[in-house]
Amino acid sequence: MELYRENGFDQTTTAEIAARAGVNERTFFRHFPDKREVLFGSEAELRTTMTEAVAEAPEGLQPFELLLRAFRQAGKILERNRPFSEPRLEIIAATPALRERNLAKAASLAEALAEALRQRGVSDRLASLAAHTGWATYHEAAQAWIDDPGPGLDAYLLRAFEDLRTLSAES
Repeated sequence: MELYRENGFDQTTTAEIAARAGVNERTFFRHFPDKREVLFGSEAELRTTMTEAVAEAPEGLQPFELLLRAFRQAGKILERNRPFSEPRLEIIAATPALRERNLAKAASLAEALAEALRQRGVSDRLASLAAHTGWATYHEAAQAWIDDPGPGLDAYLLRAFEDLRTLSAES
């Protein structure tokens, strides 16, 4: 993160990252396929956490309630990693190729959530719509938390999903 912030993402090499970490480049590549994955390496944990939260939720919950459970679990990971999350978002925002990668990763996570909803019996069309809408809602809450961590991410998630319900109820 320090190197990306000091030099910019594009100007930072894997050799520099490895040297700063006190390892050789071969060791770096054992952990990351490329330098972008330093920023996106937690995707697997996030995917597992969220899809398990949907799968293990009590019966009878509606899709948005299932997603809120998943995002609240994911929020715990984000809160634990806040010192990493803030600079990560700044670096991604400053680098067009990383913004594109971030969008692709988000779409992949939303699709994983849609599949988890399908496994719970939600129709294809509604599962996809709920997952993508839920992901946008989660992103809104996470950005609010980055901007002002005081209330905590969970409070922002609850508020964002309540706002989503309000929008859905309005005619």
